[in-house]
Amino acid sequence: MTDHAWNDRAWTAFDITVSDHIAEVTLIGPGKGNAMGPDFWQELPELFGHLDTDPEVRAVVLTGSGKNFSYGLDLVAMGGTLSAVLAGDAKAAPRTEFLDSLRTLQAGITAVADCRKPVVAAVSGWCIGGGVDLICAADVRYASADATFSVREVKVGMVADVGTLARLPFIIGDGHLRELALTGKDIDAARAEKIGLVNDVADDQDAVLELARTTAREIADNPPLVVHGIKSVLDHSRSAAVHDSLRYVAAWNSAFLPSEDLSEAITAVFEKRKPEFKGR
Repeated sequence: MTDHAWNDRAWTAFDITVSDHIAEVTLIGPGKGNAMGPDFWQELPELFGHLDTDPEVRAVVLTGSGKNFSYGLDLVAMGGTLSAVLAGDAKAAPRTEFLDSLRTLQAGITAVADCRKPVVAAVSGWCIGGGVDLICAADVRYASADATFSVREVKVGMVADVGTLARLPFIIGDGHLRELALTGKDIDAARAEKIGLVNDVADDQDAVLELARTTAREIADNPPLVVHGIKSVLDHSRSAAVHDSLRYVAAWNSAFLPSEDLSEAITAVFEKRKPEFKGR
């Protein structure tokens, strides 16, 4: 921990260190595989808001604790967000409440993307669903050779809705994007590098973290206000498209997310079996 005033609080979902103008943010759960539960979503925008405004921070390294980056959304811990809208009689009120909740989750990922301090992600092990949303908000992505990526939402009966479909089109080509989003397939680090999802692949977890730290160091050594300017200019041309996509998918899922297939997908996850989708 640091002596920065904002970092005096006890963070539940993150471990943060700041040294020589570089902040290192590590996902720590508390869910298995750094799954993204209520603590993550509550703390994420606050944390990156502080990183954005702290003049002592010039670059951010983002990584996961343990062997994995993140298993994505913690379905068990976040069940309350879905329960009302999945009720059989869910009409305008619960759907509006879900829309508000979804926009709050989107705002957390957007706080990472909008942080003026460049974010360098170091990914090892699994990076699933919400984990991909998160790294799409980073400026630079690196992977260790054992990393595996999946835009998994389709397999659990959902349209990915907190950032991947808005930001990934600016990172990889349309054909690759559609393949990943429509199949929910796993891809390894070599394929991720080939399609441009990650900039480079390192041998192992220690090596990828060192690579991310090296890039963060190179960024932090540059004039900080010029770095802010570069990010602002690069983000300007796509910000309207990202914002529009996020609003559209939030409205779409608020209307169409509830389905028998979604209930079947969630049940199948807990029963550890293959789901049987019927299109209703």
